[in-house]
Amino acid sequence: MMNISVKAVHFHADEKLVTYIEKKINRLTRYFDRSIDAEVHLKLQDTGGRVREKITEIKLHVPGGWMMDKKTGRTFESAINASVVTLKRQLLRHKEKMSTRGALEE
Repeated sequence: MMNISVKAVHFHADEKLVTYIEKKINRLTRYFDRSIDAEVHLKLQDTGGRVREKITEIKLHVPGGWMMDKKTGRTFESAINASVVTLKRQLLRHKEKMSTRGALEE
């Protein structure tokens, strides 16, 4: 089971965006079967132009530590997608480390 908290900094994230983020992050449970807590921070970066960069920061709390990824994109969805790919890789690496550590202890 995954506990996900989404925080939008200085703006209101609509329900559709929050649902999208939760759906994407919940997919990470496929790669790691232990409990995971996720904190998602959404920010707008003012670059002086008309289009403001979207920043997503995702922190995953897994048994044995934290994983974090920060991405910037034109949309929150594209930044979330890129982060999920990175975090999937980190989770698989973490899972592998844990299983080799477990095998060494036996």
